[in-house]
Amino acid sequence: MPRFQKHLFICNNERKEGDPRGSCVKRGANGMLDLAKDWVHQNGLKGKVRVNKAGCLDACQHGPAMVVYPDDVWYSPKSEDEMKTILQEHIKNGKTVENLALPFLPSQ
Repeated sequence: MPRFQKHLFICNNERKEGDPRGSCVKRGANGMLDLAKDWVHQNGLKGKVRVNKAGCLDACQHGPAMVVYPDDVWYSPKSEDEMKTILQEHIKNGKTVENLALPFLPSQ
């Protein structure tokens, strides 16, 4: 049995200004990380859901990039509302948010 029911990895990679790949941090990843951690605590999911910083997830062009395991679903929340929808629907209710999920594997 896994230690956590869900594990969220949110890229907090920061690149130099002008890097053509962009930077998840410059696209708001740290705010999304803080929001996710607070939400997990507020919803009584500490110990069931783990939120972690991640280095580059190789989905820079879509940043801020995040992945939910063990589901292997990738997202790129562009606003607090999108992140809250992902947390409520996917993390709490177990339903992939199809319209916010990235339609690719990051190596593609």
